[in-house]
Amino acid sequence: MSVRIDLNSDLGESFGRWTLGDDDAMLDLVTSANVACGFHAGDATTLRRTCAAAAARGVVVGAQVGYRDLAGFGRRFVDMDPGELADDVVYQLGSLDGMCRVAGTAVRYLKPHGALYNAVVHHAAQARAVVDAVRAYDPALPVLGLPGSELLRAAEAAGLRAVPEFFVDRGYTGDGTLVPRAEPGALLHDADEVADRVRRLLAEGVVRAVDGTDVTVRAESACVHGDSPGAVAMAAAVRAALEADGVALEAFA
Repeated sequence: MSVRIDLNSDLGESFGRWTLGDDDAMLDLVTSANVACGFHAGDATTLRRTCAAAAARGVVVGAQVGYRDLAGFGRRFVDMDPGELADDVVYQLGSLDGMCRVAGTAVRYLKPHGALYNAVVHHAAQARAVVDAVRAYDPALPVLGLPGSELLRAAEAAGLRAVPEFFVDRGYTGDGTLVPRAEPGALLHDADEVADRVRRLLAEGVVRAVDGTDVTVRAESACVHGDSPGAVAMAAAVRAALEADGVALEAFA
């Protein structure tokens, strides 16, 4: 079994009087926080507070960039000019890095959100746009994404560190991609089942897909969504299971 893995979660997604998830509880469990940057979710006060809370706990902050789509929570594909997409990503990186700076920390990696995350699995132009933005802003920043994706291939080609991740609470298709949220099996809700999936991933390097096959997955980080039902319980179950197996939970960045 692997001796160490990162545990990440999507946080900072509340907006105004609308609260999503329990960021403080999740920050007590994870080692990396994918913090929204205001385009798909998060207002300035939420983002500053989340960065400060992460810094206080020693949790690494990553910029979770997305399409400019507050109404759709960044889960609708946007057919953008690659240059404009790169500019939007740089803008989001800089904004969150400013919040981190006043909190005594810094953005340490980048992860796309929602529809952008899914798009850059296969959309080469948008994948290159995201990578171009990271390289222009800070080529030392790792890029977190789906194993085998265009995003990670583009990151490696550009000399960036490409970090593969595994979703503990999402269903997988037979080709190793995520089951679309509107389809059966997309989301997992049982904390014990989720914990067992992570243990099997680390022990055997595979995950059971919705079609019943085993899919090979290599991952340096495991993600539990902060907005999923029972997210805190799932994160706690995963952490407890890994610690019981002697797996060290450490940030990759």
